[in-house]
Amino acid sequence: MTFPIEAARRIAELALAEDAAGDDITTRWSVPAELRTEAVIITRQPGVAAGLPIVAEVFARVDPQVKVVPVVEDGARLAPNDVLVELSGPARSLITGERTVLNLLQRMSGIATFTSRFADAVQDLPVRVLDTRKTAPGLRALDKYAVTAGGGTNHRLDLAAMVLLKENHVAAAGGVTAAVRAVQAGRAAEGREVLIDVEVQSVADAEEALRAGASWIMLDNMTNDEIRSVVRLRAELAAGQDITLEASGTITLDRIRAIAETGIDAVSIGALTHSAPALDLSMLIAGA
Repeated sequence: MTFPIEAARRIAELALAEDAAGDDITTRWSVPAELRTEAVIITRQPGVAAGLPIVAEVFARVDPQVKVVPVVEDGARLAPNDVLVELSGPARSLITGERTVLNLLQRMSGIATFTSRFADAVQDLPVRVLDTRKTAPGLRALDKYAVTAGGGTNHRLDLAAMVLLKENHVAAAGGVTAAVRAVQAGRAAEGREVLIDVEVQSVADAEEALRAGASWIMLDNMTNDEIRSVVRLRAELAAGQDITLEASGTITLDRIRAIAETGIDAVSIGALTHSAPALDLSMLIAGA
């Protein structure tokens, strides 16, 4: 995924407005207007960098005089005290934009770092680590970009990207087969080429989804033995067909390796974006 520059610009504007960056009374009253200085953004802990382009987008809106020079690229592995960005310009502008920049960069780098731990655990296996739509409202594009910087893969971006029949859809439609049939009809009527993903909680429901013609099946909170059973069913019922099997539900670092070894194609983890701890970053003005 390429960096979502348009989303970054919108988010930078909203974040600066939220922080009343145009009326930073503390900085205006305490920092000499003529003072120019340099600064660096460093990490206090190991991690993976993500979101470096957001720094320039924020400071371009605070003050175009600020010069932003990234030292590393997104996806870079970081050690404590590594420098991510070098800055120079009016001291007031650097200080005013500091918190907005760090809030966004810490969140994105935290997501990338957390994702990398899962991706590293299965890097030698043919399994994709997927994100979900469990993102912060308004920050989805940045959250999902950060997942890719950490070695993960994006699942659907939004409700229009693909069909995902979850338990409430299935219940309302009258069962797995009825739900798939209804979606197939709707897809044909609108001339849409989208995948049909079905969430199931049992081996029996997975078999029904296979027979109904689902192209993607999400195995929710299944045991490893149940997942292996579904992998065998796919080989029996849909040999040669391009059908993706995805495991989901409370997947932790302790479990992901064993799950990946069942023969599954992908593992989706909501925690990548809703529970990743921020990476500890600081911006230091020269002489601080």
